[in-house]
Amino acid sequence: MKSDTFREPVTILVGLGFPAEVRSVMDAYRHLAEWPASLRDTAHSVALKACSAALRDEIEAETARGLFAAFAEKHDLLAPETDVIVASRHRHDKDPHVR
Repeated sequence: MKSDTFREPVTILVGLGFPAEVRSVMDAYRHLAEWPASLRDTAHSVALKACSAALRDEIEAETARGLFAAFAEKHDLLAPETDVIVASRHRHDKDPHVR
């Protein structure tokens, strides 16, 4: 059986906006399985089926990762990249007009 670990994790916001790294197909599958039934849509279905197929070695883990990331983006779950936040904050620190 090949590895289900992603080359790079997908960082999503969970709970009250806390970042969590989804590092593998199994992590993504668990997140999708716990998604409320009332909020499930086509993006959820496609990502869940992809994760299931990847766990059975029918598709690559990176394919499932891409579909999970698309699901997370559609539902505004992707955490902002930390270097973007740092750069934005750094600009505000230097701008005398921003408080």
